[in-house]
Amino acid sequence: SLFRLKDLEEPKLGDSSVHVKMLAAPINPADVNMIQGTYAILSPLPAVGGNEGVGEVLEVGSRVTALKPGDWVIPADAGLGTWRTRGVFPEELLLKVPRDIPVLCAATLSVNPCTALRMLNDFETLAPGDTVIQNAANSGVGQAVIQIARASGIKTINVVRDRPDLPQLEERLMALGADHVVTEEMLRKPEMKDIFKNIPKPRLALNCVGGKSTTDMLRHLQPKGTMVTYGGMAKQPVMVPVSAFIFRDVRLRGFWMTQWRKDHAQDRESVAGMMDSLCHLIRRGQLTAPACTQVPLQDYRAALEATMKPFVSSKQILLL
Repeated sequence: SLFRLKDLEEPKLGDSSVHVKMLAAPINPADVNMIQGTYAILSPLPAVGGNEGVGEVLEVGSRVTALKPGDWVIPADAGLGTWRTRGVFPEELLLKVPRDIPVLCAATLSVNPCTALRMLNDFETLAPGDTVIQNAANSGVGQAVIQIARASGIKTINVVRDRPDLPQLEERLMALGADHVVTEEMLRKPEMKDIFKNIPKPRLALNCVGGKSTTDMLRHLQPKGTMVTYGGMAKQPVMVPVSAFIFRDVRLRGFWMTQWRKDHAQDRESVAGMMDSLCHLIRRGQLTAPACTQVPLQDYRAALEATMKPFVSSKQILLL
């Protein structure tokens, strides 16, 4: 196994650093990919895993102005190493979040909801009544897309893999605000036309899968629509029929939250604005944490295994 639980000496608190007691940290597939070395970022080893989570500030250095003991903080960037009980971090690696949102919402705030919000806002100008189609709709990002879209009056068509508990999954996504839930097989059926009697064809497609299901999803995109790829769970390339390019002029884009953060590192306003809109939705009950299984840190092995199983509909969260 690549993982061990270790006791480490706590570094001294520097003038510009912050002593944090971690509260909760999720295990995301990208965290595991990073450790396997199949991701675009590599941490110098030995490293602490985990890119996301929430902690409480215990103590701050003499030069720290934006944070005080008792504040809740989340990572400002990937690679912080959140799977630990305590840490001392430079102030600029942390973002303050309000304490009046549920701890599991705060712990899962910095990756999936941010990704969902950016993809809904940054590629197409969507108005109430417009449609978005997405695959892997039961993922953390997928669940956030459904809720953020619903709050803005945008319709969602949500593609999931066929599975034994499909009716329960469908019910859960509808409860979050999904307009339609369809299987990958259904994308190829003539019945898809019935959906578009009531809602327009999507202007935006969000792809986290690749392979055949993505090609099928693309068929339903409006002319000049955009497909944004942010993951490749099928480990297969995105195949686009030539006709989609020539006759419908579809646009293919990519998105990586880590890159967005790098590009906006100096732009405090846009980061704060994004966090504020998400926290606002959370307070109004329009954005909830994904379905979570809470696991004490010592059971981390079971949690890692569960994260890599197919058809997992619950995010493993380490309680620290």
